Amino acid sequence: MSEQNNAPEQEVVEPVEQVEAEQQQAQEEVQTELSPEEEIAGLYAELEAAKQTIADQKDSVVRAAADVENVRRRAAQDVEKAHKFALEKFANELLPVIDNLERAIEFSDKENETLKPVLEGVEMTLKSFEDAVAKFGVETVNPQGETFNPDFHQAMSIQPSNDVSPNTVLAVMQKGYTLNGRLLRPAMVMVSKAAE
Repeated sequence: MSEQNNAPEQEVVEPVEQVEAEQQQAQEEVQTELSPEEEIAGLYAELEAAKQTIADQKDSVVRAAADVENVRRRAAQDVEKAHKFALEKFANELLPVIDNLERAIEFSDKENETLKPVLEGVEMTLKSFEDAVAKFGVETVNPQGETFNPDFHQAMSIQPSNDVSPNTVLAVMQKGYTLNGRLLRPAMVMVSKAAE
């Protein structure tokens, strides 16, 4: 009884193998039917397709590398700007203190002997204050006698003058300041114009 059961299984396996063998033979016949020129042309077409795929992949790799490099460069620039300009708000808050110290010196009675020690103390405080902010990239814009530059100066008034050429800063009402080259506050100035 067990022999009878094995026989049908072998019969099922043989037709499957037979079908596969016939399919393989049919494929070989189709392949042998191609002329050598056709076969070469097919191989050249496959080669060109492979070359195009390689070129596309090289291009995408180069683009991806360039994108990564751009992201790195932008991140480095952002970090550098953050370091350079992190003190911008703080420096803006210190500018009125410098202005007030300068006003105290300017309007003090320099002839009064009793005020001279106080005046010297204020001058030393101002000097140390300016040195301290200069260490962090804050620079003064004092354009007295220079040509008017709208990027760094704010014209508060215009006055006719024969003594200097037009667009020259005649007076500085309030100094300006920059932080690492970036304008914090424009200098408020009086500008000359040609006399009529």
